[in-house]
Amino acid sequence: MTTAARQSTPGGIPAPAGPVGPGRGDAAAGNPALAQAFAGLPRVVDLLAARAEEHDRDAGFPYQGIEVVHDAGLLTLTVAERHGGPGAGLADTVRVLTELGRGDPAVALVTAFTLLVHARQTRTSPWPEPVYADLLADSVRGPALVGVLGPGGVLGRGGADDAARSAGTVGVTARRGEDGWLLTGCEPGVAGAEALAWMVVTARTEGEQPGEGVFLVQGDTPGVQVEPTWDQLGLRATASHDVVFEAAEVGDDAVVRLGAGGADDDPLDRAWTDLALPAVYLGVARAARSWLVRALRPVLVDGDGQLQAAVGSIEVELTAAEELLFALARGVDEGVPDAPLRTAAGRIVATRAAVSVVEQAVALSGGAGLSRAHPLERHFRDVLHARGHGRREHELLAEAGRQALRGR
Repeated sequence: MTTAARQSTPGGIPAPAGPVGPGRGDAAAGNPALAQAFAGLPRVVDLLAARAEEHDRDAGFPYQGIEVVHDAGLLTLTVAERHGGPGAGLADTVRVLTELGRGDPAVALVTAFTLLVHARQTRTSPWPEPVYADLLADSVRGPALVGVLGPGGVLGRGGADDAARSAGTVGVTARRGEDGWLLTGCEPGVAGAEALAWMVVTARTEGEQPGEGVFLVQGDTPGVQVEPTWDQLGLRATASHDVVFEAAEVGDDAVVRLGAGGADDDPLDRAWTDLALPAVYLGVARAARSWLVRALRPVLVDGDGQLQAAVGSIEVELTAAEELLFALARGVDEGVPDAPLRTAAGRIVATRAAVSVVEQAVALSGGAGLSRAHPLERHFRDVLHARGHGRREHELLAEAGRQALRGR
């Protein structure tokens, strides 16, 4: 569908493509825009899956896949209804990201970061309204991807990145200029770096009262460069290159906050991130399971209980993780007390299950599972990145232990 032919909501946001249908989302039945999104989702997944191998092989960013997601109205799914968007909640977001992850996790991951930014604006409006209006206008003209630069947005760097950030060898600093702020430094592993329309940059502020600031930077700002450094085992098509800032100027009207670090540590922000990102990898696991089942059916011998039990183990583990993630997301949407405090546990369970399911599928498939002639080896490489976002598993486990020991 071309941009000219695309329908829009009253606020100008691209409407989800496809005929109105019952949808699969929790709120879709009462929201025509969400119903359309879920009705068109299978076609989007098929289109993404058709080119996922190609993008993995050449490590090229999947611009066409992002266009497909945008044209379907999925890239702005969490834009608030007050801004003309569908206003999807966490449960529907998790379901969409799981499906997109089944098609192409590179597209799904970049979409996830953008959806999280819109969702946060819906809840707390951290962006100044005139700047957010610019983002919405960009979203009408075409795909407007938003990247989150800082500890929460780094992909696949792990403890090495944490150490480098603590030592000050990576990260961004901001100092006052004549007409605003000047950003200098380097952020590694920025998903979709070359295609970002906007960046949410967390930077150390210099001056008489050093602290931390969050700045909104357009991707084409002078002084912002992308260094093509991404050469990882999996998620190759995310093009998660380094973004370098060389005195990039940001006006005072594009500052989200200034002050001490941690001011944005909101439980609902954590809850959305805890559930949205693992959903991508459960989609990868679901794709691996589907390939395995198709591969085994022609050779399955009746009465081979051991093989059937092995496939059943995959089915049970994956289904349980999916249902847990969806249930926690519904709890957050419905305001269930303590639901945001339980999402870290869901994140751990879902991440472990995603990796485990793909590993089991590879083991059952034999040599075929590691052949580049089949998609399973790509799923295996991609799912290994599941642990590479935000807080590490041992940090989440330590927090859960502290809460238990305190009697919570």
